[in-house]
Amino acid sequence: MIVITILEVKTNADLKNFIKFPMELYKSNENYVPPLINDEKNIWNPKENAALDYSEFKRYLAYKDEKIVGRIAVMINHKEVNELGINKVRFGWLDFIDDLEVSKALIQKAIDYAKEKSMSKIEGPMGFTNLDKAGMLTMGFDKIATMIGLYNFEYYPEHLEKLGLIKEKEWVEFELDFPTVLSEKIQKFSNLIAEKYKLRVLHFNNKKEILPYVEPMFRLLDETYKTLSTYTPITDEQIKTYREKYFSFIDKDYIVCIVDENNELISFAITMPSYSKALQKANGKLFPFGWYHFLQAGKKNLRANFYLIGIHPDYQRRGVTSIIFKEIWRNFSKKGVKILETNPELEENKSVQVLWQDYNPVNHKRRKTYSMEIGNEKN
Repeated sequence: MIVITILEVKTNADLKNFIKFPMELYKSNENYVPPLINDEKNIWNPKENAALDYSEFKRYLAYKDEKIVGRIAVMINHKEVNELGINKVRFGWLDFIDDLEVSKALIQKAIDYAKEKSMSKIEGPMGFTNLDKAGMLTMGFDKIATMIGLYNFEYYPEHLEKLGLIKEKEWVEFELDFPTVLSEKIQKFSNLIAEKYKLRVLHFNNKKEILPYVEPMFRLLDETYKTLSTYTPITDEQIKTYREKYFSFIDKDYIVCIVDENNELISFAITMPSYSKALQKANGKLFPFGWYHFLQAGKKNLRANFYLIGIHPDYQRRGVTSIIFKEIWRNFSKKGVKILETNPELEENKSVQVLWQDYNPVNHKRRKTYSMEIGNEKN
């Protein structure tokens, strides 16, 4: 009988194996998009990831016959525990071969960790915060992954359900052919809304002009999502981290910012060219040639991904989305973008989905987090 052994990641060599395991697991899969290895390393570095200021974690590798066959990370976000009273262990970075004994051993680690820390629940896959990747793919296995979306084999959710985990949250993603002509309805309505509420769109000449609006964007995210039961506010250190990590390569033309008559930011949207193919070609490394693939993807790309949107509660359901869509259309027309893929949106978040409703969006992906109340686990 072959025994499954679970060992904690402790050394740099262990961490390297932890990061590279899915790249090996999916090496023949054309829809898997590998992350940049250095970015993955930085997730576990307190100097690079501000969420570690208020979180704790452990990482594990599963071995079968001395070969790595799975991995998992377990985390506790203490802001979530202390400020929201949600006593749960988050699990993520979950990958495994199609062997129920392997997945069972990995999930058991999350259960054991929750019991050790007196937590009443486990949930995943997810990261440390709301801005990390979350949700196991349950539909769309034949679609290429995005840079901010998890990818997994079809057997993953089957395993979790067999182990007694149940659906906690569900997200939907859409793909749409971007219109070559903006509808007269959107044109008129967006102009009417802008005039009625005295709103204007900011146009940036360079990236430097965007920087003063980075912090207001994240504060606006807090305002937009603060009513969600699981939302934890973004810290100053997180804002600094995200600004340095992402805003250095975001194209100014892919950012829409809307201000009121007092020049206060009331809405923003961030899209990006699809970097999925570039990441596949880079295979985890920017150097020596990975940067070239990113550069080319930014210059010429038929696909774009929708990443973040924030709308102040005072302006939600007031038609501001028509202004956003008009600006996105204007920018995409200049760039030659033909296909837009949305980010994961909670299934019940209809206020964001109205952005696409007039353009025949196709729900091409779904994803879920799975949870288990500790004490009711299936043995």
